[in-house]
Amino acid sequence: MSRTRRPDRSQARIGAVFTSGYALLLIAFGVVPTLYTIFLAFTTDGAFAGISNFTRIFGDYRFLPAVAHVAVYLVVYLVTLLVFVVLLALLVHSIGRRWLANSLRFVYYIPGALAGASSVMLWLFLLDPSVSPVAAILNAFGFENFVQTVSVDNLPVIFTIVAFWTGAGGWIVIMYGALNNISADVMEAARIDGAGPVKAAWYIQIPLLRKWISYTAVMSLAAGTQLFVEPRVLSQASKGVVPPDYSLNQLAYLYAFRQGDFNGSAAISLLLLAVAAALSAIFVFRGGLFERD
Repeated sequence: MSRTRRPDRSQARIGAVFTSGYALLLIAFGVVPTLYTIFLAFTTDGAFAGISNFTRIFGDYRFLPAVAHVAVYLVVYLVTLLVFVVLLALLVHSIGRRWLANSLRFVYYIPGALAGASSVMLWLFLLDPSVSPVAAILNAFGFENFVQTVSVDNLPVIFTIVAFWTGAGGWIVIMYGALNNISADVMEAARIDGAGPVKAAWYIQIPLLRKWISYTAVMSLAAGTQLFVEPRVLSQASKGVVPPDYSLNQLAYLYAFRQGDFNGSAAISLLLLAVAAALSAIFVFRGGLFERD
Protein backbone atom coordinates (compact mmCIF):
# COMPACT_ATOMS: atom_id res chain seq x y z
CA MET A 1 0.00 0.00 0.00
CA SER A 2 2.81 2.39 0.88
CA ARG A 3 4.41 1.89 -2.52
CA THR A 4 1.23 2.88 -4.33
CA ARG A 5 0.77 6.01 -2.21
CA ARG A 6 4.27 7.41 -2.51
CA PRO A 7 3.95 8.55 -6.16
CA ASP A 8 0.66 10.29 -5.32
CA ARG A 9 2.20 12.14 -2.39
CA SER A 10 5.22 13.07 -4.43
CA GLN A 11 3.08 14.43 -7.24
CA ALA A 12 0.99 16.35 -4.71
CA ARG A 13 4.11 17.96 -3.25
CA ILE A 14 5.40 18.90 -6.70
CA GLY A 15 2.00 20.34 -7.59
CA ALA A 16 1.95 22.36 -4.38
CA VAL A 17 5.40 23.78 -5.15
CA PHE A 18 4.39 24.84 -8.66
CA THR A 19 1.11 26.44 -7.52
CA SER A 20 2.46 28.10 -4.38
CA GLY A 21 3.92 31.07 -6.24
CA TYR A 22 0.65 31.77 -8.01
CA ALA A 23 -1.29 31.32 -4.77
CA LEU A 24 0.90 33.85 -2.95
CA LEU A 25 0.58 36.40 -5.76
CA LEU A 26 -3.19 35.82 -5.89
CA ILE A 27 -3.50 36.48 -2.17
CA ALA A 28 -1.20 39.52 -2.25
CA PHE A 29 -2.58 41.20 -5.37
CA GLY A 30 -6.07 39.72 -5.62
CA VAL A 31 -7.62 38.67 -2.34
CA VAL A 32 -6.10 41.35 -0.07
CA PRO A 33 -6.94 44.31 -2.41
CA THR A 34 -10.48 42.95 -2.80
CA LEU A 35 -10.96 42.74 0.96
CA TYR A 36 -9.57 46.27 1.34
CA THR A 37 -11.95 47.49 -1.36
CA ILE A 38 -14.89 45.96 0.51
CA PHE A 39 -13.73 47.69 3.69
CA LEU A 40 -13.46 51.08 1.93
CA ALA A 41 -16.80 50.67 0.16
CA PHE A 42 -18.71 50.24 3.41
CA THR A 43 -16.86 52.76 5.56
CA THR A 44 -16.23 56.51 5.72
CA ASP A 45 -13.24 57.82 7.67
CA GLY A 46 -12.83 54.33 9.11
CA ALA A 47 -16.39 54.16 10.47
CA PHE A 48 -19.09 51.86 9.15
CA ALA A 49 -21.24 53.79 6.69
CA GLY A 50 -23.63 51.14 5.39
CA ILE A 51 -24.57 51.72 1.77
CA SER A 52 -24.09 55.50 1.84
CA ASN A 53 -21.12 55.31 -0.53
CA PHE A 54 -23.20 53.36 -3.01
CA THR A 55 -26.16 55.72 -2.83
CA ARG A 56 -23.79 58.63 -3.40
CA ILE A 57 -22.34 57.19 -6.59
CA PHE A 58 -25.82 56.21 -7.80
CA GLY A 59 -26.78 59.85 -7.47
CA ASP A 60 -23.80 61.03 -9.47
CA TYR A 61 -24.94 62.26 -12.90
CA ARG A 62 -21.90 60.58 -14.47
CA PHE A 63 -22.61 57.07 -13.16
CA LEU A 64 -25.52 55.88 -15.32
CA PRO A 65 -23.99 57.16 -18.59
CA ALA A 66 -20.77 55.32 -17.71
CA VAL A 67 -22.79 52.15 -17.02
CA ALA A 68 -24.56 52.51 -20.37
CA HIS A 69 -21.28 53.07 -22.23
CA VAL A 70 -19.68 49.94 -20.78
CA ALA A 71 -22.84 47.85 -21.27
CA VAL A 72 -23.18 48.78 -24.94
CA TYR A 73 -19.49 48.17 -25.53
CA LEU A 74 -19.64 44.74 -23.88
CA VAL A 75 -22.62 43.64 -25.96
CA VAL A 76 -21.03 44.76 -29.23
CA TYR A 77 -17.60 43.42 -28.29
CA LEU A 78 -18.63 40.01 -26.96
CA VAL A 79 -21.01 39.23 -29.81
CA THR A 80 -18.47 40.33 -32.42
CA LEU A 81 -15.60 38.49 -30.73
CA LEU A 82 -17.38 35.17 -30.22
CA VAL A 83 -18.91 35.07 -33.70
CA PHE A 84 -15.80 36.02 -35.65
CA VAL A 85 -13.33 34.06 -33.50
CA VAL A 86 -15.33 30.86 -34.01
CA LEU A 87 -15.80 31.53 -37.73
CA LEU A 88 -12.11 32.35 -38.32
CA ALA A 89 -10.98 29.33 -36.29
CA LEU A 90 -13.27 27.07 -38.33
CA LEU A 91 -11.98 28.65 -41.52
CA VAL A 92 -8.33 28.12 -40.62
CA HIS A 93 -9.05 24.58 -39.42
CA SER A 94 -10.73 23.72 -42.73
CA ILE A 95 -7.64 24.69 -44.76
CA GLY A 96 -6.01 21.56 -46.05
CA ARG A 97 -2.52 22.99 -46.51
CA ARG A 98 -0.69 23.02 -43.20
CA TRP A 99 1.75 25.80 -44.10
CA LEU A 100 -1.10 28.14 -45.02
CA ALA A 101 -3.00 27.38 -41.81
CA ASN A 102 0.13 27.97 -39.72
CA SER A 103 0.83 31.25 -41.54
CA LEU A 104 -2.70 32.52 -40.93
CA ARG A 105 -2.52 31.66 -37.22
CA PHE A 106 0.75 33.57 -37.00
CA VAL A 107 -0.72 36.60 -38.78
CA TYR A 108 -3.77 36.56 -36.47
CA TYR A 109 -1.52 36.45 -33.42
CA ILE A 110 0.85 39.33 -34.36
CA PRO A 111 -1.39 42.21 -33.12
CA GLY A 112 -1.52 40.59 -29.68
CA ALA A 113 2.15 41.48 -29.23
CA LEU A 114 1.19 45.14 -28.88
CA ALA A 115 0.28 46.47 -25.45
CA GLY A 116 -3.03 48.26 -24.98
CA ALA A 117 -1.62 51.79 -25.05
CA SER A 118 0.57 51.04 -28.09
CA SER A 119 -2.41 49.60 -29.89
CA VAL A 120 -4.50 52.68 -29.19
CA MET A 121 -1.70 54.96 -30.41
CA LEU A 122 -1.62 53.03 -33.69
CA TRP A 123 -5.37 53.35 -34.04
CA LEU A 124 -5.19 57.09 -33.35
CA PHE A 125 -3.24 57.30 -36.58
CA LEU A 126 -5.64 55.01 -38.46
CA LEU A 127 -8.75 56.86 -37.25
CA ASP A 128 -7.58 60.30 -38.42
CA PRO A 129 -8.84 60.77 -42.01
CA SER A 130 -6.17 63.41 -42.69
CA VAL A 131 -3.30 60.91 -42.32
CA SER A 132 -4.91 57.45 -42.26
CA PRO A 133 -4.08 54.95 -45.02
CA VAL A 134 -7.74 53.92 -44.88
CA ALA A 135 -9.02 57.47 -45.20
CA ALA A 136 -11.18 56.48 -48.18
CA ILE A 137 -13.13 54.06 -45.99
CA LEU A 138 -13.56 56.67 -43.25
CA ASN A 139 -14.72 59.25 -45.78
CA ALA A 140 -17.20 56.74 -47.19
CA PHE A 141 -18.82 56.62 -43.74
CA GLY A 142 -18.96 60.43 -43.68
CA PHE A 143 -16.01 61.02 -41.34
CA GLU A 144 -13.96 63.96 -42.57
CA ASN A 145 -11.86 64.62 -39.45
CA PHE A 146 -10.66 62.92 -36.28
CA VAL A 147 -13.30 64.54 -34.06
CA GLN A 148 -16.12 63.14 -36.17
CA THR A 149 -14.57 59.66 -36.16
CA VAL A 150 -14.23 59.45 -32.37
CA SER A 151 -17.62 60.89 -31.48
CA VAL A 152 -19.20 59.24 -28.45
CA ASP A 153 -21.77 57.37 -30.55
CA ASN A 154 -19.00 55.66 -32.51
CA LEU A 155 -16.88 54.63 -29.52
CA PRO A 156 -18.42 51.18 -28.82
CA VAL A 157 -17.62 50.12 -32.38
CA ILE A 158 -14.16 51.72 -32.29
CA PHE A 159 -13.24 50.08 -28.99
CA THR A 160 -14.58 46.76 -30.30
CA ILE A 161 -12.37 46.99 -33.38
CA VAL A 162 -9.31 47.87 -31.30
CA ALA A 163 -9.95 45.09 -28.76
CA PHE A 164 -10.72 42.53 -31.47
CA TRP A 165 -7.64 43.44 -33.47
CA THR A 166 -5.46 43.13 -30.36
CA GLY A 167 -6.87 40.05 -28.66
CA ALA A 168 -8.76 37.93 -31.19
CA GLY A 169 -5.64 36.22 -32.52
CA GLY A 170 -4.91 34.49 -29.24
CA TRP A 171 -8.49 33.23 -28.96
CA ILE A 172 -8.40 31.96 -32.56
CA VAL A 173 -5.29 29.93 -31.74
CA ILE A 174 -6.98 28.49 -28.62
CA MET A 175 -10.15 27.68 -30.54
CA TYR A 176 -8.08 26.08 -33.31
CA GLY A 177 -6.42 23.83 -30.73
CA ALA A 178 -9.85 22.85 -29.39
CA LEU A 179 -10.98 21.95 -32.91
CA ASN A 180 -7.94 19.69 -33.28
CA ASN A 181 -9.09 17.76 -30.20
CA ILE A 182 -12.36 16.76 -31.84
CA SER A 183 -12.18 13.10 -32.78
CA ALA A 184 -11.44 12.49 -36.43
CA ASP A 185 -13.79 9.51 -36.28
CA VAL A 186 -16.67 11.80 -35.35
CA MET A 187 -15.97 14.15 -38.26
CA GLU A 188 -15.54 11.22 -40.64
CA ALA A 189 -18.87 9.77 -39.53
CA ALA A 190 -20.53 13.13 -40.19
CA ARG A 191 -19.07 13.26 -43.69
CA ILE A 192 -20.26 9.70 -44.40
CA ASP A 193 -23.75 10.71 -43.27
CA GLY A 194 -23.68 13.50 -45.85
CA ALA A 195 -22.97 16.50 -43.61
CA GLY A 196 -21.18 19.27 -45.46
CA PRO A 197 -18.75 21.74 -43.88
CA VAL A 198 -21.54 24.07 -42.71
CA LYS A 199 -23.70 21.37 -41.12
CA ALA A 200 -20.66 19.67 -39.56
CA ALA A 201 -19.61 22.98 -38.04
CA TRP A 202 -23.10 23.86 -36.77
CA TYR A 203 -24.15 20.47 -35.39
CA ILE A 204 -20.81 18.98 -34.31
CA GLN A 205 -17.87 21.36 -34.03
CA ILE A 206 -19.57 24.38 -32.47
CA PRO A 207 -21.46 22.33 -29.82
CA LEU A 208 -18.18 20.60 -28.91
CA LEU A 209 -16.55 24.03 -28.61
CA ARG A 210 -19.15 25.13 -26.04
CA LYS A 211 -16.72 25.09 -23.10
CA TRP A 212 -14.08 27.03 -24.99
CA ILE A 213 -16.60 29.57 -26.20
CA SER A 214 -17.74 29.97 -22.59
CA TYR A 215 -14.15 30.37 -21.43
CA THR A 216 -13.53 33.01 -24.11
CA ALA A 217 -16.67 34.87 -23.04
CA VAL A 218 -15.72 34.84 -19.35
CA MET A 219 -12.17 36.09 -19.90
CA SER A 220 -13.22 38.68 -22.48
CA LEU A 221 -16.01 39.90 -20.19
CA ALA A 222 -13.50 40.37 -17.38
CA ALA A 223 -11.22 42.35 -19.69
CA GLY A 224 -14.07 44.35 -21.23
CA THR A 225 -15.45 45.59 -17.93
CA GLN A 226 -12.01 47.06 -17.18
CA LEU A 227 -12.26 49.51 -20.09
CA PHE A 228 -9.84 52.31 -19.24
CA VAL A 229 -6.73 52.73 -21.42
CA GLU A 230 -8.54 53.16 -24.73
CA PRO A 231 -11.03 55.90 -23.70
CA ARG A 232 -8.39 57.65 -21.59
CA VAL A 233 -5.92 57.91 -24.48
CA LEU A 234 -8.68 58.96 -26.87
CA SER A 235 -9.88 61.56 -24.36
CA GLN A 236 -6.42 63.12 -24.23
CA ALA A 237 -5.93 62.92 -28.01
CA SER A 238 -9.35 64.40 -28.83
CA LYS A 239 -9.00 67.19 -26.27
CA GLY A 240 -12.19 66.36 -24.46
CA VAL A 241 -14.37 65.07 -27.29
CA VAL A 242 -14.24 61.71 -25.53
CA PRO A 243 -15.27 62.49 -21.93
CA PRO A 244 -12.78 61.62 -19.16
CA ASP A 245 -15.57 59.76 -17.31
CA TYR A 246 -16.66 57.61 -20.27
CA SER A 247 -16.18 54.25 -18.52
CA LEU A 248 -16.73 53.07 -14.96
CA ASN A 249 -13.01 52.54 -14.44
CA GLN A 250 -12.36 56.12 -15.53
CA LEU A 251 -15.03 57.35 -13.14
CA ALA A 252 -13.49 55.33 -10.30
CA TYR A 253 -10.12 56.87 -11.18
CA LEU A 254 -11.58 60.38 -11.04
CA TYR A 255 -13.19 59.65 -7.67
CA ALA A 256 -9.92 58.42 -6.22
CA PHE A 257 -7.30 60.74 -7.71
CA ARG A 258 -9.22 63.89 -8.65
CA GLN A 259 -11.78 64.07 -5.86
CA GLY A 260 -9.82 62.20 -3.17
CA ASP A 261 -12.88 60.02 -2.53
CA PHE A 262 -11.40 56.54 -2.22
CA ASN A 263 -14.56 55.21 -0.60
CA GLY A 264 -16.67 56.16 -3.61
CA SER A 265 -14.04 54.75 -5.94
CA ALA A 266 -14.07 51.47 -4.00
CA ALA A 267 -17.88 51.35 -4.22
CA ILE A 268 -17.73 51.67 -8.03
CA SER A 269 -15.04 49.01 -8.23
CA LEU A 270 -17.00 46.64 -6.02
CA LEU A 271 -20.15 47.06 -8.09
CA LEU A 272 -18.17 46.42 -11.25
CA LEU A 273 -16.69 43.28 -9.71
CA ALA A 274 -20.08 42.00 -8.56
CA VAL A 275 -21.73 42.50 -11.97
CA ALA A 276 -18.78 40.94 -13.81
CA ALA A 277 -18.78 37.95 -11.44
CA ALA A 278 -22.53 37.44 -11.86
CA LEU A 279 -22.35 37.57 -15.66
CA SER A 280 -19.31 35.28 -15.65
CA ALA A 281 -21.22 32.78 -13.50
CA ILE A 282 -23.97 32.70 -16.12
CA PHE A 283 -21.45 31.90 -18.86
CA VAL A 284 -19.74 29.29 -16.68
CA PHE A 285 -22.90 27.36 -15.81
CA ARG A 286 -24.66 27.78 -19.14
CA GLY A 287 -21.51 26.81 -20.99
CA GLY A 288 -20.77 23.84 -18.75
CA LEU A 289 -17.24 25.06 -18.23
CA PHE A 290 -16.54 22.76 -15.29
CA GLU A 291 -18.48 19.76 -16.52
CA ARG A 292 -16.54 16.58 -17.23
CA ASP A 293 -16.71 15.18 -20.73
